[in-house]
Amino acid sequence: MPVKIRLQRHGRKGYAYYHIVIADSRAPRDGKFIERIGSYNPNTNPATIDLKFEKALYWLQTGAQPTDTTRNILSSEGVLMKKHLLEGVQKGAFDAAEADVRFEAWKASKISNIAKTKEQLVAAKQADAKTRLAAEVEVNKSKAAEVAKKKADAIIAANPVVETPAEAPATEEAAE
Repeated sequence: MPVKIRLQRHGRKGYAYYHIVIADSRAPRDGKFIERIGSYNPNTNPATIDLKFEKALYWLQTGAQPTDTTRNILSSEGVLMKKHLLEGVQKGAFDAAEADVRFEAWKASKISNIAKTKEQLVAAKQADAKTRLAAEVEVNKSKAAEVAKKKADAIIAANPVVETPAEAPATEEAAE
């Protein structure tokens, strides 16, 4: 029986999330499966992956073939790296302790890269919010200036200019 590690679609239209399952390759995509080993939600930033690491490693070692997308998921979670290191131990290239040290070093660098990416996303979001706030403040200032000008024009229109007595003799002298 050819066994595959693949994604099973769930969710509504336009907002899909997936279960990572072990299934017979002849079974329908959303049909019968042997075991569920995790989930994948591409709607979050970064994508959320919940995986039973040991089960995925077990199925890979027993010969289950991952699909392309599932291979990328397993690779990003380190299952393929661990499988590669365990094969090196079986061949005698290095011992199990060295394999664990290499895997932990890889895992630490992966976690630091993810943390750095999340920090950059947060910083970009904050910078965008600051620029939008500054633009909104400028728009509000220009609107306030326009409103003040309209109010001043309305006050002038409501109160016509009255001649003062000092201006009247000046006009009479000019007339003579």
